Order: sequence, then C-alpha cells, then structure tokens
Amino acid sequence: MDIRDCYPPLIAILRGLPAAQAREVGDVLFDAGFAVLEVPLNRPQALESIRILQSMRPAHALIGGGTVLNAADADALHAAGGALMVAPNVNPAVLARCRELGLQAMPGVATPTEALAALEAGAAALKWFPAESLGQAGLKSVLTVLPPDTQVWPVGGVGLDNAARWRQAGAAGLGIGGQLYQPGMQMAVLQARARAFIAAWEGQ
Repeated sequence: MDIRDCYPPLIAILRGLPAAQAREVGDVLFDAGFAVLEVPLNRPQALESIRILQSMRPAHALIGGGTVLNAADADALHAAGGALMVAPNVNPAVLARCRELGLQAMPGVATPTEALAALEAGAAALKWFPAESLGQAGLKSVLTVLPPDTQVWPVGGVGLDNAARWRQAGAAGLGIGGQLYQPGMQMAVLQARARAFIAAWEGQ
C-alpha cells in the first residue's frame, strides 16, 4: 500500500500505545475510517504494537513507525512488519536504509533545503514538523518550490480547530497525535475524535 493512495490522508500517531491495547485501538480507528497508523519507536512496546497492528490491518491500510532516528531503528521497524518510516529529521543514511528495505519514508522537514534534500534521497512524502511553529504560511511558501506532486503532511499541533486551514494551505494529509489518541483513554472518546477528524478533513 502506497501512502499516496491512503484515504483519508490522516495519520493516527499512537504515542505510548501499550501492546495489550493495540488490537482494540486498531479496531476503533480502522472502523472509524483511518487508514494510516503510526507508533513512535521512542516509547515502550512500540515494536510489539506495530506487529499486532500489522497483523490485523485491512488491505487498504498502512502501519508505520515514528521517531526512526537511525538505520537500526529502520531495521527493527521492518522486522516488525511496518511499511512506513516517519522521522523528525532528514538523515540520508536512514533514507538509504529505507530504500534497501522497501520502507516508504516520511522524514521531517522545516526548510526548502531539507525538503528538496529529502526528496532527492528518496522520500515518499514529507513531514512538515513542527507544524505549530512553522505555520500554514510557511507551508504555502515551501510548496511553491517543490515538485507539484510532492506530498507534505503537517505534524505537531494539528487539531480539529485548524485541520481545514492546513488543507487549504496545501497539506496533502495530516499527522494527528495527542488530540486524537492518549494512552488510557476511553475507546468511545477515541472513536468520536477519529470521526470528527475525518469530517473536519472532508469539510463536513
């Protein structure tokens, strides 16, 4: 599954997801309509949660790992069955390893220089990070110098109150963290938030 084909183009960032809750959380998000789930690797049980989500994902869905900082992280993500690598930065060595492993890469960028370097190194999409400080105006400016088919996904501070503005600014999709999922939350709350984010993206 290619990140470009996932709809809605919303990444559920499941920071701190316990492995024991992974199946339940996955069921709720897939049922609500999410097609991309990311578990950051800098929390306990991340790789086991990725394995569980990968084993249950629908055919149209994509499972990834976030905060991939080195080649060893990419290897571990691949071994766990993940298909999408998300990072906060541009590391050519990590991007090269992702190409070798067949992982789709979404490195974090904050400048035109980083964005163009990431694309040249084989990034499938770009993470506009941290979005809350870079802003919609910054995204619009960077998009003017990137190839027209470049997908840029804001991450960091994305919420229901600004999802529509990000789309209007040219975002191809959104990465949503704490405003969607928090460890220990009720599944009914997660379901309501997930549906609200999809509706916000679709302009409903």
